[in-house]
Amino acid sequence: MDAAILRKPNCLWKPDRTKKTNLDTFRDLINKKYGQNLQTYKELHRWSVDHYPEFWGEVWDFTNIKYSRSYNQVYDATVRMDEFPPKWFSGALFNFAENLLKHEDEDKVAIYAAVEGHDEIKRRTFRELKDDVALYASAMRKMGIGKNDRVVGYIPNCIEAIVAMLAAVSLGAIWSSASPDFGVTGVLERFCQISPKFIISVNGVIYNGKTYEHLTKLSKVANVLPEVEKVVVIPYLKFENGSSKSDLSFIRNACSLEEFLESGRNSDGTVDNLIFEQLPFDHPVFIMYSSGTTGVPKCIVHSAGGTLIKHLEEHALQGDMRSEDRMLYYTTTGWMMWNWFVSPLAIGASLVCYDGSPLVPNQNILWDLIDKLGITILGTGAKWLAVLEERDIKPMNTHKLTTLRSILSTGSPLSPKSFRYVYEHVKKDILLGSITGGTDIIACFAGQNCTLPVYEGEIQSVHLGVDMVSLDEDGKEVYGESGDLVCRKPFPSMPIYFWNDPKNEKYRKAYYDKYDGMWAHGDFCLINPKTDGIWMLGRSDGTLNPNGVRFGSSEIYQIVEEFKEIADSLCIGQKSADGNEERVVLFLKMAQGSDFNEDLKKRLQVEIRMQLSARHVPSIILSISDIPYTNSGKKVEVAVKKILAGEDVKSRGAYINPNSLDLYYNIKELQNY
Repeated sequence: MDAAILRKPNCLWKPDRTKKTNLDTFRDLINKKYGQNLQTYKELHRWSVDHYPEFWGEVWDFTNIKYSRSYNQVYDATVRMDEFPPKWFSGALFNFAENLLKHEDEDKVAIYAAVEGHDEIKRRTFRELKDDVALYASAMRKMGIGKNDRVVGYIPNCIEAIVAMLAAVSLGAIWSSASPDFGVTGVLERFCQISPKFIISVNGVIYNGKTYEHLTKLSKVANVLPEVEKVVVIPYLKFENGSSKSDLSFIRNACSLEEFLESGRNSDGTVDNLIFEQLPFDHPVFIMYSSGTTGVPKCIVHSAGGTLIKHLEEHALQGDMRSEDRMLYYTTTGWMMWNWFVSPLAIGASLVCYDGSPLVPNQNILWDLIDKLGITILGTGAKWLAVLEERDIKPMNTHKLTTLRSILSTGSPLSPKSFRYVYEHVKKDILLGSITGGTDIIACFAGQNCTLPVYEGEIQSVHLGVDMVSLDEDGKEVYGESGDLVCRKPFPSMPIYFWNDPKNEKYRKAYYDKYDGMWAHGDFCLINPKTDGIWMLGRSDGTLNPNGVRFGSSEIYQIVEEFKEIADSLCIGQKSADGNEERVVLFLKMAQGSDFNEDLKKRLQVEIRMQLSARHVPSIILSISDIPYTNSGKKVEVAVKKILAGEDVKSRGAYINPNSLDLYYNIKELQNY
């Protein structure tokens, strides 16, 4: 893979450099104010990591963060990265929700919302959104919700989810959410740790053409959380009898949304003005969760200020987002991309929520919405693009897509094949931004860049203000060869702490055990010295190391994906019983109508040997009927690796298909190694 990447990067798109971007304006500002002559993105990036206080202070001003008291110091550069808590913008007072609601246009739509199988598209203007938040916040305040209380949503990606989040955060409460497709066990593994005071949910959900009653799952969650004082149910769907009203008597402390909101009104029907609690930059705003694929999820707490300023840098500078943009990110509330997706409200851009299957009622539903609503930025997971290609969907032939200027992809590495698919069959003149970051930082390390070319298979660049490098096992910085993704300096969106981790022991173990004083993210990557682009090669804890050759599973997947007979695959390293050796095991899930046979195995082995090396060829290739995935669509390697090592994986709440794990126990061909 290293040689293949470095030999011939294929340029698929170049930006129109006659148009001035936000990045250009920002660079001009830096040059003028600090006496610099920065001409390229690479030079600007170098300046941003060499001058952290100045850079992040300028981002604060450039993105027009609203505050009641300014900061005394951007960042104390004398503090080690692994000292807790990381302090940014000390002395500042502001409110996260106030920044997302600072635009009050009565006519401009802030949020569009579409639901699978429903023709109606709901709309909220910026003025209506603020009014809605005021009513929700008033009702929350009257029931006693305030600073540091946990408010959770077991809720789809809908307008009400955004309103509830903003209302809670306006009061200084902490928001956390799970998608309705999470099972009861998975939700309780998360919410039981943080003891929420308030839950907002729905009566039912729709997915893949079917309507599902949700109250039974909700009751099993709410009834075992003793601190919950109120469970609010949105009449989200109508059922066969045509009614959206539901019996809530079997859910402790439950009421309808209508009843709850009525409690927020004064006796004369008015609603108190929305008051934004003014809080420090590092006040907690979101609790996110690690994948939970091998144990109880860790509760990762993110700051209001760090989240906001990092998101705005990524949206406004890296993505050149303006107030006229409309973004649809296909996500659920259980994925960190939902938190990232709502932040453009602070720019004055519009959001498009979509709830349901992206392939139902037709396989072009998202492309239909782009043409109908004039969407400019589409976000998705890499898997969806691969599925469209498999189904031979060619939007370029069926849709105008005139307004669409950018597609963002994350969740897993975007294969070169998917890059080619987008430019050949979706739209030629488009920025395809593969982005990488994670729940741990609620943001990105690297991704879209409106000023640089797009090369096949590559993430365009490391983001500004991020000192990301690739290190080998000895801690040496490497280019053109694989290594660990490491960040050498702090950044604002680092977690402020883990919940129930008073001595920060879990925190340190998660990020600082491997490289002293530097953040090791747990991803395996390669930085191309010819383009400065990044290739993501899989999780470090799933790194393959046969015969001393260290490489990522993604390198194998990119080759497997070229075989139409194969629907999916899973590549795992299996340790020998004495721990001295490791062999690569490749599981293949065959496409419908295709057979697993010796001819396929041989062709695959030849291709891997030719494109990579003889040492990359898996020792064993086996057929399997299912591949495990998390609820957020990420392929699970570590849990299967544990199973092959003889361990039992009992925690299954994070999986969309938990029973798939059972397929990997007691495989005859893998025993006695």
